[in-house]
Amino acid sequence: MNPTLLTQPELIDLHPSPGDLRAVVGQGLAQQPRQLPPWLLYDQEGSQLFEAICQQPEYHLTRLEKGLLQRHAHHIRHCCGGHGAGGLITVVEFGAGGAHKVAPLLQALRPAAYVALDISAAHVHAACIGLQPLHPQVPMVAICCDYGRLSALPDHPLLAGQRLGFFPGSSLGNCSRAGAVALLRHMATLLGPGSKLLLGMDQPQDIAVMEAAYDDAAGVSARFARNLLVRLNRDLGANFQPRHFAYQAHWNPSGQRIEMALVSQREQRVRIPPLEAVVPWAMGEKLITEHSHKWGPEEVQVMAQQAGWHGVGRWCDPQDRFSLHLMEHGSPSQC
Repeated sequence: MNPTLLTQPELIDLHPSPGDLRAVVGQGLAQQPRQLPPWLLYDQEGSQLFEAICQQPEYHLTRLEKGLLQRHAHHIRHCCGGHGAGGLITVVEFGAGGAHKVAPLLQALRPAAYVALDISAAHVHAACIGLQPLHPQVPMVAICCDYGRLSALPDHPLLAGQRLGFFPGSSLGNCSRAGAVALLRHMATLLGPGSKLLLGMDQPQDIAVMEAAYDDAAGVSARFARNLLVRLNRDLGANFQPRHFAYQAHWNPSGQRIEMALVSQREQRVRIPPLEAVVPWAMGEKLITEHSHKWGPEEVQVMAQQAGWHGVGRWCDPQDRFSLHLMEHGSPSQC
């Protein structure tokens, strides 16, 4: 394909409807403790704040993962077999955000196409537009969606053929163990038979290091969490007062996870008109914004196998704090 003929990356908008938003918020606020799905954090402002989190000195995950991708992209290409060499594979990134990590894969694999999935339409589309000139030989499309609830990938020419899923950032850790197995199984369905999946996973380490990664000294993580309330006020006409909620991130050893929450600093009542509800909050009551589970590499492999994936290769940093897992759906090939 002549690079000069490539057009601006297309945007396919499959964003959840306002009715979906009302339903998930209603369900989440009815739980005890109250908890909302992490994708609600990622409106355009939230997506930009998360990128700022990734630049904080305490947030080691991004630097470790980028380093691994840069060092091992060509080995990953080799492990993908012939699909990586002839432009026969399509890279599908789940939760692409600003698409800051995929460049080494695009350079090494020379894929047939790059497809970026994310919940923020403007953010992921802008990311593909910025990435396209750096990889003019790779056609790109951005898809705004909740990939966890997507029944199938769109019928699109760029999604034909074999697929390599790319799921970086230890985002699988947002799920419970059972939820992680279910999501991995769902990804296998979306990607299709014979597909591969490159999964980036942070691992258990010093508690103070893990907690600092999710509660940086500059307060960006706290702003990111409180932006959820700003979004609910904008999209649902609620009257949350973000200043009346404190941010908290702590390690739960029994759950093997960092728990992030907004904690009510006073007794208060919040009106949410579309739900026809006034929600009372007690002093100290929590709204859980997300979890980040930390599993060792052996446990990740067990969960993957339960979902039908089989390990092909694994790469980690010298201190074994972060791993890239390459997996194949069905019978594994040799790397």
